[in-house]
Amino acid sequence: MSSRTGKYACWIALACLVVPMFASYFFDDMFSTISYLFEDPARTQLGWDAVGYGLYTSGYSVLCVFGGLVVCGILLDKWGVRVTGSIFVGMMAAGAAAVLYAITAGLPPERSLRIAYAGCMFFGLGSEIAGTAVTRSIAKWFRHGPMALAMGLQLAVARLGTALALVLSPRLVVENAGHVYSLAETARPAVFGLGLMAAGLILWAIFVAMDARFDKEILRQAQDDTGQDDRAQDDRAQDDRGQAQDDKDAFRMADVLGILKNGNFWLVSLLCVLFYSSIIAFKKFAGAILIPRFAIPAETAGWMVSMLPFATVVFAPLFGLLVDRRGRGTRWMVLGSLLALAAHLLLAFAPQGVPFFGYLAMVLLGFGYSLVPAALWPSVPKIVPDKVLGTTFALVYWVQNLGLLAFKMLAGMILGGATADGQAALGGAVRVELMFIALCVAAVGIALLFARASRKHPELALDAPNKA
Repeated sequence: MSSRTGKYACWIALACLVVPMFASYFFDDMFSTISYLFEDPARTQLGWDAVGYGLYTSGYSVLCVFGGLVVCGILLDKWGVRVTGSIFVGMMAAGAAAVLYAITAGLPPERSLRIAYAGCMFFGLGSEIAGTAVTRSIAKWFRHGPMALAMGLQLAVARLGTALALVLSPRLVVENAGHVYSLAETARPAVFGLGLMAAGLILWAIFVAMDARFDKEILRQAQDDTGQDDRAQDDRAQDDRGQAQDDKDAFRMADVLGILKNGNFWLVSLLCVLFYSSIIAFKKFAGAILIPRFAIPAETAGWMVSMLPFATVVFAPLFGLLVDRRGRGTRWMVLGSLLALAAHLLLAFAPQGVPFFGYLAMVLLGFGYSLVPAALWPSVPKIVPDKVLGTTFALVYWVQNLGLLAFKMLAGMILGGATADGQAALGGAVRVELMFIALCVAAVGIALLFARASRKHPELALDAPNKA
């Protein structure tokens, strides 16, 4: 980074980048600990059931899966993070607003679900591309600095949004047996989430101004240091849109094919989809799993599952710093996947009605949820050229969302039959946990393959410390 931008400019930029992601995570998880509302459509005026709720949550991944992420990742490399990111941060907020409208408009359940589903689709694509732009920006601003620490901090603050949603939603929508929840009561988390989005939009605008200045300062420094002609100066400065401006570095379809032929890309992508599906899909139905398994009220379930994001707030930056200083990233991926597997085994087979085992499972899952991403995401810039980094992140997210789309819907179908009967609810919770166990077993296998690939290709420095 240029010394002229100021010693702390990169950290100020990071602070601006994390707030839109904080808002995105909150909105995405706002119903997780109150998902029991949708086990019986008669419990809310909204009238959604568990299958409908599962369909709504799966909407997040639809546009991402059907080409949106790949196309937008290409646009990210062609247009840069400022233009592309601004478009999709705005789309994220617009999709959230559509969801809020669907919940509060008093429409028939089928119609409100369709509108919320469409809103969730736009929110999901906007969130994923905004997240890609944020990750791409961190890789740019911290290229020769503590990248894993910066990515860990971004992840920690973003997941603090999830933690807030898990803890706050049961207080905004208080559990009351036999009560029929009004539209306004059901929509309270969405109203709060949209307010966070507004703050995120403001801070994103501040980052855009900083990033434009950052590029100008780098270009000016390159001119002072080298005195070369304008085109060479642009190349050395690595302007955010330099690859599109320079014909030699312009994006080509062959670049996508090159990424798809990269075996390490597929290992990263498969580990991502398996590991994240075992956690994100679990969080979407956390209340419907934890409440029958450990005989706890919704508020306690909210605190229990909130240990996941709260753990990452503390440990993701620490593990990121560990990866920066010590390396050995693929080994941390294996360990994190094993911890997630142990957690889901406890959730499925621990003694019934003993909350201690639920808390223990959340501790293990929280450690895994911190370890794997802290090592996974900083490895992506090591396996592909910088000019296709945005496209690569988008392709990884595309594979991830393909799995999330499927597993959220599958979890909803597994839990869909558990309405009023306690034994049915317990059986559904165990069955859905068996699905998560299978995902974790596969994730451990992929992490071991990635560790082997690191040993076979030391030139990639996947297990080497990052530059300080």
